[in-house]
Amino acid sequence: MTRHFITTQDWSYDELGAILDHAAELKADPLQPLLAGKTIALVFFNPSLRTRTSFEVGAWQMGGHAVVLEPGKAAWPIEFEVGTVMDDVAEEHVREAARVLSRYCDLIAVRCFPKFQDWSVDRQDTVIRAFAQHADVPVVNMETISHPCQELAHLMALREHFGTCDLKGKKYVLTWTYHPKPLNTAVANSAAMIATKAGMDVTLLCPDERYRLDERYMDYAASNAAESGGSFAVSHDIDAAYSGADVVYAKSWGALPFFGKWEEEKPIRDANKHFIVDERKMGLTNNAAFSHCLPARRNIKATDAVMDSPNSLIIEEAENRLHVQKALMAALAGSGG
Repeated sequence: MTRHFITTQDWSYDELGAILDHAAELKADPLQPLLAGKTIALVFFNPSLRTRTSFEVGAWQMGGHAVVLEPGKAAWPIEFEVGTVMDDVAEEHVREAARVLSRYCDLIAVRCFPKFQDWSVDRQDTVIRAFAQHADVPVVNMETISHPCQELAHLMALREHFGTCDLKGKKYVLTWTYHPKPLNTAVANSAAMIATKAGMDVTLLCPDERYRLDERYMDYAASNAAESGGSFAVSHDIDAAYSGADVVYAKSWGALPFFGKWEEEKPIRDANKHFIVDERKMGLTNNAAFSHCLPARRNIKATDAVMDSPNSLIIEEAENRLHVQKALMAALAGSGG
């Protein structure tokens, strides 16, 4: 049976740890022919800087080849609805696209953001799950409603920073931050999952209950914490959440009750600009590591002083995207360390 990498919930912490161990080896010795003669299709429905670059460079460093496809631009638009009459813009169906790419490539990676109109539809993750259903090769999530590759890079950066693979008992604050427009919950979903898998004591800090994550990911985080010996809680108290924290991870996301009605949410979001990560808040922590998935608007999400501090892991986390994705591609292509 083909194994996909759609969400880390489908993988054990030991399995993810093995990928991270191999990523560390590849970071020390980058040029290894583990993908010699192999290809990966990178299917982008949305733009990218780090994701595209790291996957393309990673495939090249391991002797493989990446083919970048942008449906609706340099590739045919793709239809995903079952039983639809294809009389609109889509020229081909995912049933054919996924199977044809499987004949050409050893891996398929997909990036497709929510449409931000109806969360009950977006939460089904239709695009990547359709590729996984119809492909005959492993499918990798390059960010949809979760971002598992970012999770691995984040976890690797934390392991490097604290000098240990055991992060259990660390106080981890996943804090909502202001952004002038509503954003995807993908990175927040992923951070909650991976931090609880690692056994950390995780606090989701957000303005009010309307900014809770989808209950699917809240439940994942709670069950992960129960299994790993960590904890998971929600707080709206900024100072209490930051107090004694070992890790502060910042991300903005739109409130799900206002999904598709963003003008109604805007005044609430605008009233919470004080959630910015600044020096005062970081001063309440246990000399905490700070990170963000990038891109990050400076002095909106976090101040310059925080972004540029010695405890900022933003660049290390971004670099680690390259290494963890190489280890992941090798593992899925059957050539892992």
